[in-house]
Amino acid sequence: MRPILSRRGIGGLKRWLGAAALAGTALASGCSPTIEANAPSAGTPAVQPAAADTIGTGKVRVALLLPASAPGNAGLVAASLRHAVELALKETPGADLTVIVEDDRGTSEGGRAAAAAAVDAGAELIIGPLFAASVRGASEVARPAGVPMLVFSTDASVAARGVYLFGFLPEGDAERIARFAATRGKRSFAALLPDNGYGSVFGSALQRAVAASGGTIAAVERYGADAASLGQKAASVAALATAGGASAIAVPAGDDAPLRVGAALAAAPGGPSRVQLLGSGQWNDPRLLAAPALQGGWFPAPDGAGFASFSARYAAAFGTVPARPAALAFDATRLAAGLAARYGERRFAFETLTNPNGFTGVDGAFRLLPDGLNQRSLAVYEVAAGSARIIDPAPRSFPPRAGF
Repeated sequence: MRPILSRRGIGGLKRWLGAAALAGTALASGCSPTIEANAPSAGTPAVQPAAADTIGTGKVRVALLLPASAPGNAGLVAASLRHAVELALKETPGADLTVIVEDDRGTSEGGRAAAAAAVDAGAELIIGPLFAASVRGASEVARPAGVPMLVFSTDASVAARGVYLFGFLPEGDAERIARFAATRGKRSFAALLPDNGYGSVFGSALQRAVAASGGTIAAVERYGADAASLGQKAASVAALATAGGASAIAVPAGDDAPLRVGAALAAAPGGPSRVQLLGSGQWNDPRLLAAPALQGGWFPAPDGAGFASFSARYAAAFGTVPARPAALAFDATRLAAGLAARYGERRFAFETLTNPNGFTGVDGAFRLLPDGLNQRSLAVYEVAAGSARIIDPAPRSFPPRAGF
């Protein structure tokens, strides 16, 4: 049996992590030049090595891997992640951290090189990368070195012992909404899923959660990228449900699929009153919330109060709103500071990071699982009047985990 950390210790850590939130962008400072590895030849002026790019001056060294030079808007997101780390240290008096910033370039090779530089610099924990490819490369270096990672990717294929996914996972959405629907008397489910990795992961988790609640899956339809496929599958799953085959339809994607199913249900006699639409966190989008066909639908998401507070503090500090993943960087930094303050040499040990009591951050309670996945405390919202209201609050703690 693994050691269990005390609730008293976790309570103190929750106070360190606080309750804040996130969103945004801002330009990061440029990466430092590479330090010259070889001594200069005789007669050549000595080149002063560039100072490492760091945040903070504490004794415990932690690395932050960012896609600073990756194409597209990745650099802007990287800047927002960095600012979130700066804010976390500013708001954590006495944080004994030095954060070493490395550019992973958004690639596997870049992740590998950034992790190697971090390990060579003495990092005991790695925060990031953002992209799955970079996580794969970085983990090839970090895991053999015994350096755990708190990564921002939601791709379960990169999760492993020591490589912990820190974001919001489709598995968590599926489990939360299925279990809540069961408490409201929904026992027979249908699903319309995108024919991709996200759809597969959500569908598998939905089946497990429905079975655990004593329900059944009546039908699963998958749609491709073409509009004709989506329209046909949406009509099919709506017809099955309105004919009495299912009391709830899960449509998790944030594309037009929920709108198509909602419209088909609205056109069927008694459809909206007999069949409950279920979504995911991707429904938390103004376009979907305003759709008449989705009014009354349910979806899981974190309580927004913490994010609103974080976002306001971030905007006050940097003059812009944060990118959504910035909340994860903020929480990871606060977590590292809290663990370093309380657990000495065991600060980033396996049993410390996977404490079954979990931690509290910007978006509520979360805990890291031994296999690298996570559980997050989610509220359930109902779409109403073009907005969303909480109909089941996010739990403040987690039930005991099997084996503890």
